[in-house]
Amino acid sequence: MGHTCNSIVINAPYDLIFDISNDIPRWTKLFGTEYKGAEITKKEGNRITFKLTDDEDRSWQSWRLLFKEKYFTYAEREEPKFPFKFMKIIWLYTPKADGIELTWIQHFEMDDKAKFNDEQVEGFINKHSQDNLKIFKEVIEKEAKK
Repeated sequence: MGHTCNSIVINAPYDLIFDISNDIPRWTKLFGTEYKGAEITKKEGNRITFKLTDDEDRSWQSWRLLFKEKYFTYAEREEPKFPFKFMKIIWLYTPKADGIELTWIQHFEMDDKAKFNDEQVEGFINKHSQDNLKIFKEVIEKEAKK
């Protein structure tokens, strides 16, 4: 199984960080060039179902539970799951002296028919997560100064 954990400290108020980072339609900007489409398809209470489309026109549906008062979110990729057997994602928001540490944890297993194995995908996810967390930091800190 694959597992990644990446963090960055964002110097902004928690409410702003949580709200912007979970504004799924904004993910087309917050995730750099990773997603060209991000749309909410259903919202019920703290559960959001959404569709993502990547830069190669592949789309999938996921769902996300928002626990703002508990400082975390939990998400899973739904359909299609391929190239994964499963993909589970936790985002943690931890107060620190200089801001909020945003941590992304991804736990997954690649399908046997996938082009890449768990270890290779860990490398891809770690690289993209580090790059994307920097974008999140830049966008949110800029917005906090308005």
